[in-house]
Amino acid sequence: MNQRQQPSATMREYLAEIYRLQEDEPTVSTTSLADRLEVSAPAVPRMLKRLKSAGFVKHIPYQGVELTDLGREEALRELRRHRILEVFLVGVMGFTWDEAHEHADELGSGLNDAVVERMAEMTNNPTRCPHGEPIPNERGQINRPQDMGVMSVGVGFKGVISRVRTHDPEKLQYFAEQKLIPGQPFEVVGRAPFNGPMRLRLDREEVVIGAELARSLWVEKV
Repeated sequence: MNQRQQPSATMREYLAEIYRLQEDEPTVSTTSLADRLEVSAPAVPRMLKRLKSAGFVKHIPYQGVELTDLGREEALRELRRHRILEVFLVGVMGFTWDEAHEHADELGSGLNDAVVERMAEMTNNPTRCPHGEPIPNERGQINRPQDMGVMSVGVGFKGVISRVRTHDPEKLQYFAEQKLIPGQPFEVVGRAPFNGPMRLRLDREEVVIGAELARSLWVEKV
């Protein structure tokens, strides 16, 4: 029996990003990966070839790639490492949520499982990262939230913000300034037609956001 290959830090990064992209599309294109990872287009097929050879991904003709069971297992381990590190950076070290993702990317490759689990203990075993994304448990299980994009709800909808799905620091700073953060209750009180701006009431204040920002907000119904 062939010994299971341990993925490199770069391989783990690819697997985690494929997992994130597969939340919205069954298969992942090389273009999507290149855009999200900010790498050159020729670099992606080379890495996908390595991942396929190791049994982490499979190719779907004319569509793209998807994770195998083995690839999903490794992706969830990487997501746990990354998201617990984000919680630690924000909750213990005092970084802001718009700084956490980049620092976690830079530091995550050097963390072993023992350090990750100690960080989890020090932050009370969190189940979500600062951006609201679910954290897989130590057994590789993940509870995906039953949420939806705010663009899919209408006027009168009452809910709470579940996830803020962007890593763009400027957008995250703006969301924080407007109190559009995970756990924040809100009501949709107005919406322009043809994907126009949405008007949200937060407590006694109102916030207007355009479609570009609204696409990053995922919400749960109260």
